[in-house]
Amino acid sequence: MSSGFTRTLAAPLFALFCLHLSAQAPAATGIFQGQSDIGSIARPSSLVYSAANGAYTMTAAGDDLWAKKDGFHFAWKQVSGDVALTADIDFPNKTGDHHQFRKAVLMFRQTLDADGAYADVALHGSGLAALQYRPAKGDNTLSAETTIVAPRRLRLEKRGDVITMYVSSHGEPPHPVGATIKLHFDGPFYVGIGLCSHNPTFAEKAVFSNLELTELTAPSQPAQTTLYASLQAISIAEDYRRSTIVYFAPARIQAPNWSRDGNSLTFTQNGRIYTVPVTGGEPVPMDTGNTSDCSGSHGFSPDGKWFAVSCASPGHPDRQVFIVPAGGGAARLLTQNTAYFHSWSPDGKTILFTRGGPNGSLDIFSISVDGGPETRLTTGAGVSDDPDYSPDGKYIYFNTDRWGGMQLARMRPDGTQPEQITFDNFKNWTAHPSPDGKSIVFISYDPSVTTHAANKDIALRILTPQDGKIRTLVHLVGGDGSMNVPNWSPDSKRVAFVSYQFLPADNTGANK
Repeated sequence: MSSGFTRTLAAPLFALFCLHLSAQAPAATGIFQGQSDIGSIARPSSLVYSAANGAYTMTAAGDDLWAKKDGFHFAWKQVSGDVALTADIDFPNKTGDHHQFRKAVLMFRQTLDADGAYADVALHGSGLAALQYRPAKGDNTLSAETTIVAPRRLRLEKRGDVITMYVSSHGEPPHPVGATIKLHFDGPFYVGIGLCSHNPTFAEKAVFSNLELTELTAPSQPAQTTLYASLQAISIAEDYRRSTIVYFAPARIQAPNWSRDGNSLTFTQNGRIYTVPVTGGEPVPMDTGNTSDCSGSHGFSPDGKWFAVSCASPGHPDRQVFIVPAGGGAARLLTQNTAYFHSWSPDGKTILFTRGGPNGSLDIFSISVDGGPETRLTTGAGVSDDPDYSPDGKYIYFNTDRWGGMQLARMRPDGTQPEQITFDNFKNWTAHPSPDGKSIVFISYDPSVTTHAANKDIALRILTPQDGKIRTLVHLVGGDGSMNVPNWSPDSKRVAFVSYQFLPADNTGANK
């Protein structure tokens, strides 16, 4: 998949391979320049390289690769530019309950400090495979976890600031699984293999074989890349920000909702609504009656019995709001004119939607779920968008440019008493309050982005309405489609979102 080069450790010419290296690596460590204990390691570590079969056997203890500081053993080489590291990973010791937490990793690391920025593909003793990363020195570690269990071969790839995880389980070429982040490395960085036992008093062993270090070149034409979408569910705890990759596909999927029982997610793909278990699996299309070309504007009623959608229908190519049974069925038309659903009121009696006006304006309306007259809640020449009720029904949160820029605001359910609640230089969109009312998740764009654009570098941020404090949950490529509609789990512990990646077109095997 690269127009560069790939050489295995067993190749006779590999000794000539050089990435910003002035001398050949010592045979005792194969391609690696050195090895180091990172952090505090209580027991001796070792690395044994077999030139006969090209395998590296590492033995190490170490507390963990997690939180703000690491403890593990690392065999490394300094490189620059775009590279990929690929290897088969095996734990020879198969017994013992404590082995489930051990981690063997392929890693890119900025420094050898215990709290340094890094990204790795980690294979846990339990079989869990994840892309872990510390965005900056001293930050908490984050993790994107795949539902694929115990893959045999793993790959960590860096193209510019984009870091991507690949796996292979059955001998097929490694394929992407939806774990992609953006992380910048300054100048030369370290690439290598690592191991921690998750137990400072016990040394574990891992074998890395068929190892390949590959220099990459960027695709020369935009047509050589394919858009992939990754549907994820992420925990919001500051010290435990793990996301699970629920579904991954070479398609534009968007706008996840969480079911009221917490067991599934819905999303839009190619104008249809799909449902997929939170634990992963194959999406199933929802029956939305005679509607078509459904947008990413949909959501469940508070009692979980009904589902509002914004779709086209025979004789009306523009989208209107319809209500269908949550399990699918005949669609009942709610709005007579073009409209985009956004939120149910907590009592299930009212629906909020938006409609465009002259000169690019956008306003918020409400309507009874039984139909009838519409009530305009905002007016003006600018944009008021993405309304969502607070769980107590006392406020409607939304984003607006009425004060300049694009900031979050709230108003009373009748549209009165609007007040601004964010005041920074970012362009802030799609405010969604959690079911417990303690958090609001929203999207932040760079100040240069003027619309609810797609495929931009964005941050998902969390605002605490009680004190106005804001913290960043995760950085990703997204925007429009990432979380257009209410996307909280019923227990307020996780949010669902979609991120997007442009990967080389010869990637295959999405969601395998």
